[in-house]
Amino acid sequence: MYKGEYHHSIDSKGRITVPVKLRDELGEGYVITRAPDGCLWILDAKQWEKIDELLDNLPQLSTAAARQISRFMLAGACDGEVDKQGRLLIPNHLREYAGLTKDVVFAGVGKRVEIWDEERYRKMNEEMDIESITDALAEMGYRI
Repeated sequence: MYKGEYHHSIDSKGRITVPVKLRDELGEGYVITRAPDGCLWILDAKQWEKIDELLDNLPQLSTAAARQISRFMLAGACDGEVDKQGRLLIPNHLREYAGLTKDVVFAGVGKRVEIWDEERYRKMNEEMDIESITDALAEMGYRI
C-alpha cells in the first residue's frame, strides 16, 4: 500500500526523481496515465491489469462514456522507466495535462501513486470538505 507525500522538482526535460521508498514498492513494469482529478496516476503492473480489464469489459459499442473513459485512461498512458539517477521521464502530453512545471508532489494513495503539481495539490487539499465527504460515505454505508 502506497502512502505519504513526497515533494520534488521536475527539470526542464520533464524528469523527476522518484522517491526511493515509492520506487522500491513500485518495482518494475508500472504505467503512468491521466487521472480524473487533474493529476497523473502511477499504477504497478497488478493494478494496471485491473484497470485494463475493467475498461475492456465496459460496453464500448453502446456507451459513449465507456469509449471516452477508455480513451482518456489508455491513449495517454505510457510505461514508466527510471534512469540510473532514479529519475522518471514524464512525457510532455502528461506534463501538460497535469500542469507539471516545477514543484510536484508524489502522493501515495493506497493502490496507486498520484503525481500533482504542488500548487494544484495544495489548493485541492484546502478546498476539501472532509465532513461532507465522510457524511456522503456514511450514507453509502461506509464508516471511517
